Amino acid sequence: MTSTFWFTPVFILIWSTGFIIARYGMPYSEPMTFLAIRFGAVVLCMAPIVLWLKAPWPRGRQIWHIAVAGALFQFGYLGGVWAAVKLGMPAGLAALIIGLQPIVTGLLASFVSERVSPRQWLGLALGLTGVALVLFTNIRLEGLSFTSTLLAFGGMFAITAGTLYQKRYCPSFDLRTGSVIQFSISTLLCVIMMLSFETMEIQWTPQMIGAMLWGVLAISIGAMSLWFILLRRGDATKVSSMMYLVPPTTAVMAWILFDEPMTPTVLVGIFITMLGVLIINQAAWPRWLKRRA
Repeated sequence: MTSTFWFTPVFILIWSTGFIIARYGMPYSEPMTFLAIRFGAVVLCMAPIVLWLKAPWPRGRQIWHIAVAGALFQFGYLGGVWAAVKLGMPAGLAALIIGLQPIVTGLLASFVSERVSPRQWLGLALGLTGVALVLFTNIRLEGLSFTSTLLAFGGMFAITAGTLYQKRYCPSFDLRTGSVIQFSISTLLCVIMMLSFETMEIQWTPQMIGAMLWGVLAISIGAMSLWFILLRRGDATKVSSMMYLVPPTTAVMAWILFDEPMTPTVLVGIFITMLGVLIINQAAWPRWLKRRA
């Protein structure tokens, strides 16, 4: 069985907590201020490790390719989504818009010389249907604006573009030095936006500190490293389809942590989403699962 099969559930579990820490941290900081500190902290954590271990640095254009992919992944995706929610977009609707990412990735798969089979398109459709059912009760239009909608779609296209760009131009690089490059450029962009549009006020409550530490260590360093490994070893469409599992996982976490309702519609949505992702990634199943499929 492939090691990436076991990387995937760990990535999904950690990545899904991003919506949870947003709930804990959002009341105490503006989005670009939070992300600037978070990304900067990642650089401060990784830079000494890179220097101590003398990790290899990329050369020439590879540095710029890694920087562009990082700016799209971190600043473009997270900045867009967090800013949209802060401006009033309901989190459920933002998550559904981000849920379009696997579909858009499939449509643009030819950019990285990949072909999406009819079976995979069926899986992509099922996955999006399942995500919509999971988020159905939380989708509202109150507080929706043109700006927040533009930011949410911008975040979705940013992570799609970042996935395809990295897959094509810089699929393999040292994760340690690559993280320093990607989070440095993202920190700079967030600082520019923070100085231009935000008050930079932040309340260091226990919830805020916990959200920041988890965002730095578990998500930005841990989950992003797993994402890069998965993207390096798998097709962009297959890897992106894993994002379908984030809203169902987050729904289960919210049920446990915040006592949010776990309705029959949510349960059906979770089942359909998992079925869709399994159909897309059938070739990556371990042998003991393939024999039963």
